[in-house]
Amino acid sequence: MNNNKIKIFLVDDDVLFLKLLEIECLKHPDFIVETYPTGELCLAHLSNSPDVIVLDYHLNGIDKQAMNGIETLNHIKIFKSDIPVIMLSAQEDMDVALDCMQNNAFDYVTKNKSIYLRLPQMIATIFSCYSSSLNGATNNE
Repeated sequence: MNNNKIKIFLVDDDVLFLKLLEIECLKHPDFIVETYPTGELCLAHLSNSPDVIVLDYHLNGIDKQAMNGIETLNHIKIFKSDIPVIMLSAQEDMDVALDCMQNNAFDYVTKNKSIYLRLPQMIATIFSCYSSSLNGATNNE
C-alpha cells in the first residue's frame, strides 16, 4: 500500500457504472482509484501496483473482441498472484460465481443498487483486516 492509501483499479466497460463506482470510492479518504474500460488497459497498467482490482465479469460492451473478465483475471494472477480481485456481474448466477472463484477471484459481487456503498466498505474491511494482522505480527516480534 502506498502511504497507507489503498490503490484500487476499477475495470468495467459500462462507463456510467464505472464513473458512479469511482465517485463512491473516492469518498473514502484512504482510496486512490484508477479506472479502466477494458481488461487490456488494466493489464497494461499493472506496473502501477494496485492493492485490489474490481473487475467486471463481462467486458465486451465497448469492443466485442475485448478480453473478458476471467481472461483478465488469469493474466492478473500470472502477473502477481496475491492481488485480491473482486469480480462483478449483473447476473445472479451461481455458475458465474463458481467460475470466478475457481479462477482465484477473492470474491464475487452482484451489481445492484447497494453495490456503490457495499463495495467501498468491503475493500476497507479487507485492508483493515490485512493491516490488523500485519500490525499484530509486527507487535509480536
